[in-house]
Amino acid sequence: MRNTRLDAIRGFAVMGILLMNISAFGLPAAAYLNPAWRGLPGLRDGIVWGLLDLFAQVKFLFLFAMLFGVGLLLQLPRGGRWIRVRLGWLALLGLIHSLFFWDGDILLDYALVGLLLWRLMAALSAEGRLLSSGIFLWLVGTLVLVPFGLLAGDIPGPSWLPGAADLEYEAYWKLSGGLEALRNRADLLQSSLLALLAQYGWQLAGAMLIGAALWQSGWLRGQRPAATYRRHAWRLMLAGVLIQLPGLLLQVGLQWRWPWTPFWLQIPRDLGAPLMALGYVALIHAAWAYLARGWLMQATARVGRMALSNYLLQTLLCSALFWHGALFMHLDRLALLLLVPLIWCVNLLFSTLWLRIWSQGPLEALWRWLTRRCTAPPA
Repeated sequence: MRNTRLDAIRGFAVMGILLMNISAFGLPAAAYLNPAWRGLPGLRDGIVWGLLDLFAQVKFLFLFAMLFGVGLLLQLPRGGRWIRVRLGWLALLGLIHSLFFWDGDILLDYALVGLLLWRLMAALSAEGRLLSSGIFLWLVGTLVLVPFGLLAGDIPGPSWLPGAADLEYEAYWKLSGGLEALRNRADLLQSSLLALLAQYGWQLAGAMLIGAALWQSGWLRGQRPAATYRRHAWRLMLAGVLIQLPGLLLQVGLQWRWPWTPFWLQIPRDLGAPLMALGYVALIHAAWAYLARGWLMQATARVGRMALSNYLLQTLLCSALFWHGALFMHLDRLALLLLVPLIWCVNLLFSTLWLRIWSQGPLEALWRWLTRRCTAPPA
């Protein structure tokens, strides 16, 4: 039986991820973390960047990874063969997505980390050490930014501060597609896998273990009183803001200087982001009795039931708008942000209409069928 609250939180995470991903589609890659990618930003652009950095950046990715860890925990009773095949198909889908559609794919990362993590998760679950191990791995993935910053050198590369020729070439291959785009996405995939191994993968593994631990404890299932969740929500979010705010202000004061901003000043945000994300979950649980009666939360839960399909649908919509519709580098951060609710509406409507007829999203059904097909005993 499905857990509607978990579906709603997953839908909230999938839609929240778009708040950051929209800039990865509509602006050059350097703009994702660096608002000064072509000179100091204007007041409006700086405010939008700051609000997103404080309330969205990493928070929804942490939530999504945490819920992926819950799914992995729930799959453990099916056995290793089922898990390996299931994650293998997800890895293949992520590879196709990253090479032929969008270089910002997270599916391949989640699948690879899951393949390495599931045995450890089973052992830690039996020993009751999921939460402490998850926190440790998240801290490792965060604090490794310290030596990386020391090794980065004094001169930023085009991935942080692109020149005019770099921007022109990036626009060329993204808008023209074809073999040139495939080659560049392959190069970016290689860099992404190295980053996964060196830093990001530790954080993903940590978030997955934290999610599994909070599910086991009942906290993530909503098994605490609403008043408890209200207290947790405000304490977690206040702590998250207080941890992140000094780093954000220092970025502004240093004018997003290299190597401070891409390395050392990301650490406060990465430390505070899990607290903010858990604060969001606590708010949903605190208000669940009210929220569950509304159409919007019910529709959000449907998005969560079809998280894979909706995540890839966002790619199709954004690539159509920015690369085929030629809006790439034509909108600022605020204008990009105003497009997000329109895409959310498509997610909500698509999920509602689809689940009136079928019990699963199209890619969820295909994923499950392929896994069953490959794990069925021989006739």
